[in-house]
Amino acid sequence: MTNARRLLRVALLAAAAASLIAAAMQLRERRATVANTAQDIEARLNALDPVMRAAVVARLTTDATQDIKSHVSHD
Repeated sequence: MTNARRLLRVALLAAAAASLIAAAMQLRERRATVANTAQDIEARLNALDPVMRAAVVARLTTDATQDIKSHVSHD
């Protein structure tokens, strides 16, 4: 293998490694954002009085059920 081909291969591998590192960092940031958002939602729900919390959970459950049914019926 010539030096030029070897250099090109090393450059391509380095670029691929850099891309994988960048993707891993973005994934880690997104996971942290999701975890923080979930904690915020949970804290807000816990701050509600029990009757209001039950109403909110029931509404979210109903909306999620309807969303799932609409996706299943379109498939």
